Amino acid sequence: MASSVSEACRWTVTALSRHTPATISVLLAAHDRLRCVAATGAWQVFATVPARTGIVGRVYATGTPAVVPDVSADPDYLPVRPDVTAELCVPVLDPTGRVIGVLDLQWSEPVDLELWRETTQRLADRLGARIAALGGPPEESRSEKLLRHAAALSAALTEAELMGAAAGAAREVSTLSTAVLLVAGQLGPPPATPSDLETRIRAELTEAGPAALARMVDRAHRYGAGYTLGEAGHPPTEDYRPLTRAGVQTLVAVPVGPPEAGGVLLVADERALRPDPTTVSLMELLAGQAWTNLDRLRTLARLREQASSDPLTGLRHTGPFGQRIAAATPGRTALLAIDVDGFKTVNDTYGHQAGDRVLVGLARALEEALRHGDELYRIGGDEFVAVIEVSRPEEAVRIAERLTEAARRIGRTISVGVALPRPGETPDRTLRRADQALYAVKRQGRDGVHLSAA
Repeated sequence: MASSVSEACRWTVTALSRHTPATISVLLAAHDRLRCVAATGAWQVFATVPARTGIVGRVYATGTPAVVPDVSADPDYLPVRPDVTAELCVPVLDPTGRVIGVLDLQWSEPVDLELWRETTQRLADRLGARIAALGGPPEESRSEKLLRHAAALSAALTEAELMGAAAGAAREVSTLSTAVLLVAGQLGPPPATPSDLETRIRAELTEAGPAALARMVDRAHRYGAGYTLGEAGHPPTEDYRPLTRAGVQTLVAVPVGPPEAGGVLLVADERALRPDPTTVSLMELLAGQAWTNLDRLRTLARLREQASSDPLTGLRHTGPFGQRIAAATPGRTALLAIDVDGFKTVNDTYGHQAGDRVLVGLARALEEALRHGDELYRIGGDEFVAVIEVSRPEEAVRIAERLTEAARRIGRTISVGVALPRPGETPDRTLRRADQALYAVKRQGRDGVHLSAA
């Protein structure tokens, strides 16, 4: 007689509770989780459970009932009440035999589980048939979808992954066909199989150019979120002409992030629909989540860069350098140890600010003298190391001489020691030989290059 799925689940729980003091719950599948639809007998229940978590998740995944006389001996048990001793969980099947949920009972007193197993399974089968007759388990609400997507956004590892996930979430939660995220003048990545409308939108936005995109962003941040009413005879504003040329008839536009660095989320459809204010509110929440996570990724990237880069020169320093020389190829990867001649005199005579300017200028000059793919590190006060790939030692010497010439052009001189890894030699030992070659240059009067013996 139940007229809804939730009502059928509540009546099942109520009927059972008249005959047993057990904690009873019905959990039905909702996307990738089990959602509690009805329960009784507990101070608190799990609202949702991952599909393979706990005894309930195991039963749902396998379709096999679980009879657990001692929950303390079952590693999958999820504690609901501190006094629970036994649990019985059976699958809820639809008429085709597909598992759509579970019926779970937990006791805190002695009970004949086998006797209850038959009764519980018969009830679960009747419940499954009634749920199927009522159209199946209830769909996720849009709020539940948004919550699920918010968790996915927080797990994104790159900006591209995050922007793609945000657009996918906007499509699913809004039920509109297309979503494009525009941040800092850049369009987010397209989905794996973009719709024809999205392809047209991206083409029109690209052709419209940065000024047109900036106007859309400015409009969203100046006036807030907006949406179409789907009524004929009301032309769009000029700012949205690129979208209407692409065939858009329904549009929700939501600001993302701050005006100076953010963007806009465009959720569209070529059907003339009528989004409601709730849809717009959900898109605003999604945009806020997307920006928060995007800002988090950028902050982490800055911290990683600061942790791996010298703040004065911007060159990478000891951490990345250690990883790089650990991957050196014997006979091909040359290490060029570089020391600034007379640097202590600069600091003592003109002060540390003047010394810093010398280091920054020298770093830029050495970078420009290196080839594409060569790497330059600052590993000490006035100590640099270049890591280069060469075919023979003489090539490494020539590049080292280019570095000395680059230093002379800005009014400084450097001493360079060159070493190539030997088979079986540790990176530290190779660097030590490069340093020894460097000191050989110092002893010979500085401003030169010396190659360590092979």
